[in-house]
Amino acid sequence: MLDGVSLDQLRSFITAVDEGSFSAAARRIHRAQSVVSDLVSGLEAQIGVSLFDRSGRYPKLTPAGVVLLADARGIVSGVDFMKARARGMAAGLEAELSLVVDVLFPMGSITASAKAFRGDFAGTPLRLFVEALGSAYQPVLIGNASIGIVGSLPVMPASLTGEGLPGVVLMMVAAPDHPLARHKGTISRSELAKHVQLVLTDRSDLSAGREFGVMSPSTWRLADLFAKHAFLCSGLGWGSMPLHTIGSELEMGTLVKLSIEDVPPDGLVLPMYAIYRTASPPGPAGRWLIEQLKQRSMELDPAI
Repeated sequence: MLDGVSLDQLRSFITAVDEGSFSAAARRIHRAQSVVSDLVSGLEAQIGVSLFDRSGRYPKLTPAGVVLLADARGIVSGVDFMKARARGMAAGLEAELSLVVDVLFPMGSITASAKAFRGDFAGTPLRLFVEALGSAYQPVLIGNASIGIVGSLPVMPASLTGEGLPGVVLMMVAAPDHPLARHKGTISRSELAKHVQLVLTDRSDLSAGREFGVMSPSTWRLADLFAKHAFLCSGLGWGSMPLHTIGSELEMGTLVKLSIEDVPPDGLVLPMYAIYRTASPPGPAGRWLIEQLKQRSMELDPAI
């Protein structure tokens, strides 16, 4: 009996929940209210469960309806994703590939992949943005970039799909003349609190109210990774840097690793993802590039 459940029924159920009533749902999908009501009632009859309590002025989800709503959304989202992917395959190669990259991601991996991309997709222009933190998500969310190479946020925006990439190692460092660099043994959190931490700040609102790796109440915030690097080398504070960007400084001693309480000696790993809008999955060129980055970023894992 469940085999008879239709996408039309599921979409009507979801829309009724989102709009708050059957009449509002009908206006949203340009159907008669009676049609929407019949579709939802038919769904309830087929699955043998009441989805709405209709005793009040407006229908209210039953406990079973709350649980099954998530399933319905998953089914419809999966079908929409399949349809969008099929459209992309039918349309063929992208006219242009636009890419936004988190500034923390190894640029060597990007350039190596771009060089190979130019050979295999000579007729497809590549457009590249470089942003930090939540700002790397924004071009994908608003459609200015088709793919993002980004660090993890506490919550992935619901409209995006993410594929895991090798993470970026973040190392806590300071200039050799900084007081923390001369500290003997493991540095406690209470000692860290006495010194300015240099923090890469998010220019978007996606991480508003959340902090990433902030361990000191005294912070200087910079929106540019290269400015943060210069401030660290000048002894203006301590903070984290991607390990792949500071190899020469660690070798020359212009930056030194800090041994910090509860921080692994080999650094913290920031998970990275290739993201795209679920409704607009990458075409052949974008898919090729994502697979290249998965492979090359592992090959370029730094060894200090």
